[in-house]
Amino acid sequence: MSVLELVDTSITTSPINAAASQAKPAATTFSEADKLVDRIIEVVGKEIVLGAPLAIGKSITFINALYQRAKADPSITLRIETGITLEKPVGKSQLEKNFLKPFVEREFAGVPDIDYIMDLRKGVVPSNITISEFFFKAGSFMNSPQQMNYTSTNYTHAVRDLLDKGVNVVTQLVAKRTINGVTTYSLCSNSDLALDFAPILREMQESGTPVAMVAEVNTNMPFMQNHAEVADNLFDFVLDQNSKPEHKDYPLFAAPHASISPEDHMIGFYASTLIKDGGTLQVGIGSLSSALIYSTLLRHQDNSTYNQIMNDLNVAKKFPICRTVGDTGIFNEGLYGCSELMVDGFVNLYKAGILKREVFEDLTVQTLLNRKKITTDVTVSTLLTLLEYGAIQQQLTSQNVDYLKRIGVFLPSVEFANGQLQVEQQTMSANLGDAEALQWITKHCLGDKLCGGVVMHGAFFIGPKDFYDALNNMSDEDHKKFCMTSVNYVNDLYDHFIGNQQLKQAQRKHARFINSAMMVTLNGSAISDALENGQVVSGVGGQYNFVAQSHQIQDSRSIMKLRSCSYRNGKLKSNILFNYGHTTIPRQLRDIVITEYGIADLRSKPDHVVYTELIKIADSRFQQQLLDQAKAAGKVAKDYTIPVEFGNNTPQALRESYQKYAKQNIFGPFPFGCSFTDEELQLGKALKALKAKTATPKGKITCILKALKGPKADQSMQPLLERIGLNEPKSLQDRITQRLLIAELRG
Repeated sequence: MSVLELVDTSITTSPINAAASQAKPAATTFSEADKLVDRIIEVVGKEIVLGAPLAIGKSITFINALYQRAKADPSITLRIETGITLEKPVGKSQLEKNFLKPFVEREFAGVPDIDYIMDLRKGVVPSNITISEFFFKAGSFMNSPQQMNYTSTNYTHAVRDLLDKGVNVVTQLVAKRTINGVTTYSLCSNSDLALDFAPILREMQESGTPVAMVAEVNTNMPFMQNHAEVADNLFDFVLDQNSKPEHKDYPLFAAPHASISPEDHMIGFYASTLIKDGGTLQVGIGSLSSALIYSTLLRHQDNSTYNQIMNDLNVAKKFPICRTVGDTGIFNEGLYGCSELMVDGFVNLYKAGILKREVFEDLTVQTLLNRKKITTDVTVSTLLTLLEYGAIQQQLTSQNVDYLKRIGVFLPSVEFANGQLQVEQQTMSANLGDAEALQWITKHCLGDKLCGGVVMHGAFFIGPKDFYDALNNMSDEDHKKFCMTSVNYVNDLYDHFIGNQQLKQAQRKHARFINSAMMVTLNGSAISDALENGQVVSGVGGQYNFVAQSHQIQDSRSIMKLRSCSYRNGKLKSNILFNYGHTTIPRQLRDIVITEYGIADLRSKPDHVVYTELIKIADSRFQQQLLDQAKAAGKVAKDYTIPVEFGNNTPQALRESYQKYAKQNIFGPFPFGCSFTDEELQLGKALKALKAKTATPKGKITCILKALKGPKADQSMQPLLERIGLNEPKSLQDRITQRLLIAELRG
């Protein structure tokens, strides 16, 4: 259903009040960004607080024009409030720059830079301009002055916080279409905040507060329907450069497909065993989520192999929660996606026939579907069940008929007048208690399917190029199944103008809210956004909300995924820790934790079980230390020992299992496509390994000594050296680097 059609008389504020929508004229359109900036300054003055959405929803042309105007005019005060400012990778060392330059030129051709982020990197943002973000691109501002401008907030509180900060201009990228003379815009990738901003800014304008909503049209944006489709007067001003001769809209920033490591694949596999057929799925971005999608597809498309892996890994015995909480069969009923971020994996699940459980904006319909009293196929039984449960009356009224038409039980051609139903000039009594009338209604009035069902609610999206292509090429019927909507609708359970808590809970049955963490402590707390010294890595985003709502829905679970260990400052360290100085998710919200070594079921468990369950899925190189710390704190019995079956959690054991399946073309590194050439894959793997090995002074010396003793490059390595700019080293540093790389490429 379009947001234009939403009417809920039980709620006093709606996204677009019908009367106001009619009264307000269509947005003023500009073809020149500078003229739009002139108009904005004219409306709100020279103190501008700009709210821009995260990721690809930023209106880059307008933002750059406004930024450059403020940069040139110190009398303008500009504060930009946003999240996840995307930037093309450039590399830190010269070697990384040489590697990335051709890749970036190819993969990001035509994608514009955002001027303020370029100046931030150079340290030349003028004093009259401030950039503040509530979510960093992971790791992008470590040891940066931007740490001081970070705002810690839940995604669901972003609109509130931006209003508290005095936002007076809100902007985003949109798509546009005109059908039968009616122009509408789509919020596309970022319906997340705009749907909540719109009614508030309208009220502010009506009370005399100078504010403005600005859109920038980009024809490359997939036109998303349902809640994302809005009237042409939602915005005050629109930048549409397509009226200019030979103008071509810039391509969207596309995130290349990430490689999936063996460890990530195992984490994804374990997570897939907890997904319930007929349930709800939320996932995040990155290789851990791609791994989950891969194993979910494997479970459905090659179930015998999937269950063989289950048996080989002894999953059911070691981790019985997969039997009580999850499934290992194919998806007959299918899944419904409810995720703040709609990743490309959801489209893959849809194409595979897994993402197919439709949810509806009518609580009665949704409840009856959940109880299996009706199906999405319409029959006379559907009509009689609605009567039985009081949704309609035996003697149908005009309101009953409108309702039945709206949900697809009646055909659009059915008319009602004076207690009679009419179809193509035939009439009949509207009394469902009349056998003859019911037979006539069955023949002439019933539709085929319930209408208005969607398989996906998302708040924003970003992904690779083929993801955007898939959305752009979807049929109209497919598009109606994907609903981009308010982040407040998706991320929490509170009443919202789009749907109340009862409806949300009915839609989200058997929800698996799956997120990623950097570290977990033995008491079950999760660290996902920052370090214990206060440095912010990314942000809280929606993680807390999803974890919290999982505890509010009876049959739902929160699942936290993380790698068991990682290199930090050149040293291998466990990501399962005894304690830590910062927490994103507190211990009282602990639930399920997954590493590449298995599943820890923590919910409702006493501390001694929580501690030992997490130790069981830690890397064995750190298990004894963790156990000793737990015993010393009195959290685990002194005589407890780690069971033998959990004592071989090593990379070697994992890779031995992994190789067995890799030989069968299962669990590959790029199952969804690869943006890199073969040469780049070779070089990237070598550079990554070399960077890890030389992260400490001792490691660097060891690598250099080994490289100097090794043979020089042969002819087969010349193309790789040319690609990285080391075929003709000019300095001693270059020669040493060349020898290091050659040694690593030789393995």
